[in-house]
Amino acid sequence: MTINFSIINNSLPIDNLTAYTHRVNNIPLLGEQEEHDLAIRYTQHDDLEAAKKLVMSHLRFVIKIARKYSGYGLSHADLIQEGNVGLMKAVKRFDPTVGVRLVSFAVHWIKAEIHEFILRNWRIVKIATTKAQRKLFFNLRSLKKQIAWLKQQEVTDIANELKVKEKTVLEMESRLHGQDESFDAHACDEAEEQAFAPAQYLADHAANPELLLTNSDTAADNKSRLMDAFDQLDERSKEIIQRRWLDEEKATLQELANEYQVSAERIRQLEKQAMQKIKQQLEAA
Repeated sequence: MTINFSIINNSLPIDNLTAYTHRVNNIPLLGEQEEHDLAIRYTQHDDLEAAKKLVMSHLRFVIKIARKYSGYGLSHADLIQEGNVGLMKAVKRFDPTVGVRLVSFAVHWIKAEIHEFILRNWRIVKIATTKAQRKLFFNLRSLKKQIAWLKQQEVTDIANELKVKEKTVLEMESRLHGQDESFDAHACDEAEEQAFAPAQYLADHAANPELLLTNSDTAADNKSRLMDAFDQLDERSKEIIQRRWLDEEKATLQELANEYQVSAERIRQLEKQAMQKIKQQLEAA
């Protein structure tokens, strides 16, 4: 079953967050029995209109949950959008026969989508990948008693409370204190105040003109010496090397053996001898 909730975005635009919040808060809440009946209509009869009502009546909760994640430097509207996705997934999976309210069930899905969005966008480099790191990421800030670096006892207490290693706590704290920096310098009005960005002091060895020219000359010289060595071979050896190594469609030992009316082992010997002569010519040059 697929729920099409595009009408929600059309009728409740998030680009104007104040207006969106006002309109969402004016949507009536559902009573327990009404919510149960709507859920039954959707799960048992694929009633998409019932599913829409379930989502619309719970949008205010998404706004409330998203507001708790405002400290990560991401747009509140974007957080709400991701939370709405989680709400829709919750409605799709909600079982009204279990005996819990939809809002209790949906909290997990709403937070899960917001968490994923934050982890994807808060830093250019992924800050949390393991389950323990994700747990720390969303709990470390609230558990820290001060903005400064954690003291050893605080590290121990947090590790015990979250059931992770102290090393994991220290690693996550270091990541949280780190900040992304622009590769290019930021423009400043005063030249003396302009900070040096990595682009101004990190050398790009791959684009070194001297190195590029040297590599180009070396490659050309190697190719020239290889062709000279190849020309020193007899015609049969040239033919074997050409067809075994240089042609786009490589010949097999047996194919050459049939053409020269010798054994495949003899072709292998001639190939080995020709390669040895080329190697000697290159070493002598």
